Amino acid sequence: MTPQQISQTFRAARTAAQALPEYPGLEIPPDLASAYAIQEDAIAAWPDAVSGWKVAAIQPAWRDRYAAERLAGPVFSKTVRDARNGAVSVPVIEGGYAAIEAEFAIRLCAAIPASKAISDPQQLLPYVEGIYAAIEIAASPLAALSALGPGAVISDFGNNSGLVIGAKLPQTILTQPAESSVTVEINGASVGQGNAARVPGGPLSALMFLVNHLASRGRTLDAGQWISTGASTGIHPVRIGDAATARFNDQFSIAVTMCAAAAA
Repeated sequence: MTPQQISQTFRAARTAAQALPEYPGLEIPPDLASAYAIQEDAIAAWPDAVSGWKVAAIQPAWRDRYAAERLAGPVFSKTVRDARNGAVSVPVIEGGYAAIEAEFAIRLCAAIPASKAISDPQQLLPYVEGIYAAIEIAASPLAALSALGPGAVISDFGNNSGLVIGAKLPQTILTQPAESSVTVEINGASVGQGNAARVPGGPLSALMFLVNHLASRGRTLDAGQWISTGASTGIHPVRIGDAATARFNDQFSIAVTMCAAAAA
């Protein structure tokens, strides 16, 4: 299959809320360039605006083939949900991949131009409006997507299906990421705990990666966009009907319930 055909297959499956039995065409993108080419084609054809980005680590076992420490994927405006006033329902595709990740999300107050090369994360502080409690919805029509590695993940929107936003957190987390905490429960059972320091270098380092990565693609980050900086307690698989809660700094909670996605 061509990159355009792979992109179209994933988009059609997401639109129809139908699981895919295998990777389209069976050949996984062999490198970062080919994977991001599919992602770019999918972004251009998707009927929604990019309102942010997710950043995730590339596991060491994959880095010889995909020479980067992190990857990125778009977050679209219709998939950003506000949980500050109570639990929200999040749709996922029956038979596909679905997981939640407790994250520290950065919101930008000013655009960061593609021409601005960043070598020190502290240079980005003037662009940050705040840091927020968040849950990333990592989901795809393809149940095996994550196991197939970064090439597959990148090609399907970075395995992202949304971002749930919670309370604004102390700005000091950006400079002292270990001075934070987060715990996650699914159906009342504890499944993970961590803090912002679990994100390599902290959330600002994830933002620095994204700025430089998007610059290589000729893209900018805009005021008001959300940056989901990486899993702070691990990746927690969920199924339709599951209820999950992430609690930040023993004070702020986000609650989500997984529901079945419907065809658009």
